[in-house]
Amino acid sequence: MAKYDKDDLERRMKGAVESLKGDLAGLRTGRASTQLLDPVNVEVYGAMMPLNQVATVSVPEPRMISVQVWDKSNVTPVEKAIRSAGLGLNPINDGQTLRLPIPDLTEERRKELAKLAGQYAEKAKVAIRNVRRDGMDDLKTDENKKEISEDERKRAETDVQKLTDEQIKAVDDAFAHKEKEILNK
Repeated sequence: MAKYDKDDLERRMKGAVESLKGDLAGLRTGRASTQLLDPVNVEVYGAMMPLNQVATVSVPEPRMISVQVWDKSNVTPVEKAIRSAGLGLNPINDGQTLRLPIPDLTEERRKELAKLAGQYAEKAKVAIRNVRRDGMDDLKTDENKKEISEDERKRAETDVQKLTDEQIKAVDDAFAHKEKEILNK
């Protein structure tokens, strides 16, 4: 049974690109977005839970996020988790609702965010290249086991490289779009 599976490689590479898009969506650009709070985990009921499992997150206006905590006893842990998430947000407690005003981005903060976006993009590229390496290794293994010919291996390696190039371009495009959004806001 051949180890090489083009569909699996494509799925894994596209997964790296989707993961990057999720990471980039969480970067603040001066506009309120519910995705901004995706990385926040809250310690409630003796366990760590994603914020969206203990509260409803909404955007009532462009520069405000509203967090409606379902259980009143969890308001303080949620507030603490948001403050300590390193997002630069200061929740205003309104009983069972936390209001999060989105402050203007300073030039320095924009540059930091653009740099962070670049790090996310580089991480995604490394993941894609690792998948490419796995695919190339599988092809060599299949050829050594005489399951495919040298010509088939070379053809498949060309396909793997083409797939890699497409996904790296998708990463570059996503990063360029986010960088422009951050720096030109």
